[in-house]
Amino acid sequence: MRYLAIPASMLLLSACTVGPDYAGPPDMGSASGDKGQGFLRGGDVVSREEPPLAAWWEGFDDPTLTRLEKMAILGNPDLGVARARLNQARASLRLEKVAGFPTLSAQGVYGYIRVPGLDLGGEDQGDSGQQAGQSGDEDGDSSSDYNIYNLGLQASWEVDLFGGQRRKTESAVAQMEAAEAGVADAQVSLTSAVAQAYFNLRDRQQRIALGEDIVRQRQKQRDLMQQRFDLGTGARIEVEQAQTALEQAQSDLLPLRSEATGFANALAILTGQVPGAVDALLEPAQAIPLPPAQVSVGDPASLLRRRPDIRAAERQIAARNAEIGVAKAAALPRLSFMGILGVGGTSVSDLTDLDDFTAIAAPMLNWDFLDFGRNASKVDQAEATRDEAEAQYRSTVLGALRDVEDSLADFRRRREIVARLARAEESSARAIGLMQQRFEGGTASRLEVLDAQDRHLALRQALTSARAALAASFVSVEKALGLGWAPDGDSADLAAADSPASVKP
Repeated sequence: MRYLAIPASMLLLSACTVGPDYAGPPDMGSASGDKGQGFLRGGDVVSREEPPLAAWWEGFDDPTLTRLEKMAILGNPDLGVARARLNQARASLRLEKVAGFPTLSAQGVYGYIRVPGLDLGGEDQGDSGQQAGQSGDEDGDSSSDYNIYNLGLQASWEVDLFGGQRRKTESAVAQMEAAEAGVADAQVSLTSAVAQAYFNLRDRQQRIALGEDIVRQRQKQRDLMQQRFDLGTGARIEVEQAQTALEQAQSDLLPLRSEATGFANALAILTGQVPGAVDALLEPAQAIPLPPAQVSVGDPASLLRRRPDIRAAERQIAARNAEIGVAKAAALPRLSFMGILGVGGTSVSDLTDLDDFTAIAAPMLNWDFLDFGRNASKVDQAEATRDEAEAQYRSTVLGALRDVEDSLADFRRRREIVARLARAEESSARAIGLMQQRFEGGTASRLEVLDAQDRHLALRQALTSARAALAASFVSVEKALGLGWAPDGDSADLAAADSPASVKP
């Protein structure tokens, strides 16, 4: 059994795995929130409570928005692309897991051989062999013809001596987890895009309604100026100016209607449908819902664990780190085994002779020990790729922290704007009432009342736009926090009870 000593000693090395073990992402210092500091830009609108991972849009208490979000999760084609990539990564992982197993295949061979000057049958050859061996005698040459029949099994196995295959599997696991994070990141972007388009549509609908009020107001002013001119108490220029204001108000409605159509089409596309498919769901026009009074943000450390793009970047480091081990293992000896077991001969009847079989066992040891630095360069390349992934991770973390701080600052500012405009709109409404009383008392003109109504409509338009901007700013906060997704397998629960086909007029 001495000939087994070398393979056995080599098999003991299969427990060895070269390359660095993954030790986690690089330390980001104070950015990770280890000292307990939170986000600074939200002020009194920020809650340190951990935010819910999924369905943040339910905080608006808008059934139409909730339905659109569910439809998008089920039907959006870009999210389908991300899911398909995840399935590819899972298949790659399954492939790597079985790549280190032995392979066994069956084969059947028939061969015809014509060899000059060779007689494989000899004196003991059977009748068929005599016929084959003498086929060339009548022609005066010394060629021999033979038929070869063989049935058998072929096995091969490469021993993972230095853990190269284990590192490949480790990399495939990390790549699959990065793909899972990619699906979550796509869902975060999708749900925020749906909400942004929805709020923009509601904003345009409200501004169109207000614009129509302004047109009616301008018509009243134009008619009043025309009456004054006809009575000789007004100038022609006042009539022309009022007509110009009317034309301007009418023209202001055209881009708003075009934009509303565009946002409705965007919502249809985001839900995976043709333009116009969700128009019935979006009618009639509704007020823009206000976001919750406070935003739950958690802390920076929880952000690093929760935000999908950070998770994907961290998993890429793990994958690149494992590939260093793959490159190092490629520079070391490789041990493989090949075996063949079969029956056969020069006639079909030989296939049933199980006492006479062919067996080949061939252990092979390969080692590219002289490659002039090729493998060393591949190791250096793998290490540089890992370093790039670490730098990309740092950039992603810092960008995420900036997104949160910027969005919180913007949300806080827009809450103040909405509050101020709401007070101004209330004051303007009271001013209209006072001006109407003066008009009825004969101390103010009809034109002054119309001017007060104009100012009130302008403030209502500004307040509508500010409410839409506030809602959109809240969406940006939720996106920056990495919210709007569910762990793999829970997306169906997130989008239950709705499907694109369920939309009816």
